[in-house]
Amino acid sequence: MSYLKGVFQLVKIIVAVIIPLLYSFCINTALVANQLTLADYSVGEKWVWKYKGVTTEGEVRSEGEDTKEIISTNGVLSMTVGNDTIPLSDIVKPEASETPRYKWPLKVGKTWKYEKNWTSQDGTTGTQSQDAKVLSYKEETVGAGTFMAYTIEYIGTVSNSRGYNAQTDEVWLYAPEIKNFIKMTQTQDGFLYNEELIKYVNPSKK
Repeated sequence: MSYLKGVFQLVKIIVAVIIPLLYSFCINTALVANQLTLADYSVGEKWVWKYKGVTTEGEVRSEGEDTKEIISTNGVLSMTVGNDTIPLSDIVKPEASETPRYKWPLKVGKTWKYEKNWTSQDGTTGTQSQDAKVLSYKEETVGAGTFMAYTIEYIGTVSNSRGYNAQTDEVWLYAPEIKNFIKMTQTQDGFLYNEELIKYVNPSKK
């Protein structure tokens, strides 16, 4: 009897260990996040991030809040980003670039090249080139709450026409449930920049 009791206890221990591991394996590898559509958004949906940029010497170079909100103008859904208003149809349009910020569908283990060319107000041109990889999909907690999120790592460089060149490494946490990133950390040439979601509102979900 004592032998059977011991076996039963061992089985319970194995089950207690294996089940969480299997669950963790499933949520980290099985889920695939597809690109968003217009139907995924609601009028009044709002995201607020706090951001801060600090040098390695502790000097604060930038600090404040960013807000995005979904509005409807004459029946057309748009997203306000600072002083700009962008039609949602442009945001959800499949990206033609072969080197996008997010390579849909997202899934753990996926890799791709992210590249972006830009021009500043003074005419300086530049390029950001990074290797991206989806590291995990798990619960992440930020100021706005706890969400299931992908951790995406970007490792590469940024350069411009003035001769600047630096290593640029980033980690983004993207939460499919709220259709946005909830945290971003960037390290570049002695400068650390962070953004974290502190508020999310969706009137359609009360």
